[in-house]
Amino acid sequence: MSFVKKEIGYIRDSFSQILRAIFIFVLFSSGLICALLLRLVGTNGTFISFISITIEIIMLIISYFLLNNFIETTEKTEGVKGKTK
Repeated sequence: MSFVKKEIGYIRDSFSQILRAIFIFVLFSSGLICALLLRLVGTNGTFISFISITIEIIMLIISYFLLNNFIETTEKTEGVKGKTK
């Protein structure tokens, strides 16, 4: 039973990272989702391509800033851990 409690504790501690990963996955797949929805509506293929590529570029920029922020905070925490040793 302590194994289960320990694993639940790990999941609880990393819950923000799990949510961030789900959000990044949704960002990366948003262009495809948009293209599928526009195709179901019956719009022109050129318009679908333009909108999907535009959305993907916007989402890549947002993902870059999210990942850059994550890397900076990780480096700061590793720097603090290295100084305390």
